[in-house]
Amino acid sequence: MSGRRVTGSLLCLAGSGVLIVLWRHFAPTLRTLPYFTGWALLAVMLFLTLYNARKKLPFLPLGRSGTWLQLHAYVGNFSALLLLAHLSWRPPGGWFGATLVALYVAVAGSGILGLWWSRRVPRRLTDGGGEVLFERIPVIRRELQTRAEALALESVQAGGTMAIAEFYRLHLADFFRASRNFAAHLTGFSEPANPWRGRLEDLGRFLTPDQNQQLRELSDLIRQKDGLDRQYALQWSLKAWLFVHVPLTYSLLLATGLHVVLVHGFAPGAGLP
Repeated sequence: MSGRRVTGSLLCLAGSGVLIVLWRHFAPTLRTLPYFTGWALLAVMLFLTLYNARKKLPFLPLGRSGTWLQLHAYVGNFSALLLLAHLSWRPPGGWFGATLVALYVAVAGSGILGLWWSRRVPRRLTDGGGEVLFERIPVIRRELQTRAEALALESVQAGGTMAIAEFYRLHLADFFRASRNFAAHLTGFSEPANPWRGRLEDLGRFLTPDQNQQLRELSDLIRQKDGLDRQYALQWSLKAWLFVHVPLTYSLLLATGLHVVLVHGFAPGAGLP
C-alpha cells in the first residue's frame, strides 16, 4: 500500500473516531443532533458528487484525478459511519427511511465494486498489450476482418485449394464480424481464441509450406481480434458501470432532498437549525 493510501486511511479512521466520541458525548443531551448529522451527511454526499464533475472538466487545474478518487473513496467510507450516527445506530423507521438507506447501500455498493474494477481493468489491459481507444475498436475490427477475408481469398488464388477459405467461412467469418466471447474476456477465466488457432495448426498438417505461412498470418489476425475483443469487454464494463452508479447517486440526492423538505416542513419541531 502506498504512503498516500496509508495517510488517507489513517485520516479516515481518525475522523471516524472523532465522530464516535462526539456522538457519544452529545447524543444524550443535544436534541438537534440528528439535524446536524443529517446536514453533515448531505454535505458529504454533495462533495462525493464533485468527483464526477471533476472527471468532466479535466482541463481545469483542479488537482490530479487520482487524488480526487482517493478522497472520494475515503470520504465515502466516512459517510457510512455518519449515516449510522444520523440513524442513532438503529434501523430506519418507516418505508421512506428504509428506501433512503437502501438507495445509499446501492450507491455505496456500486461505488466499492466500481473502485475495485477500475483498479483491476488497467492491469489487465496492460497485460494484454496496452489500451486501445474505445471509439477506435469498431474501425480496427473492420480492418482485421478485411485483412482476414483478403487472406482467405488469396489462399484460393495462390494455392488452388479451398481449405483455408472454407475454414474461414465455416468458423471465423462470424468471429471477425463482431465482438465475441464477452463473458470469457470479462472474467478472464479462459482464452477463447486458442481453440481456433489450434484447429488452424491441425489444418496446416495437410497444406504446403506457403499455405502454412498464410495460416500463420491468419492465426496472428485471430490473436489481434481476440485482444481487441478483450479491450471491448473490459472498457465497455467500465462505461456501463457509470450508467448504474451515477443515476443511483442522483436518485439518492433527490430522495435526500425530499427527506429534508419533509423533516423541516412537517416534522415536529420544524424550523430547528
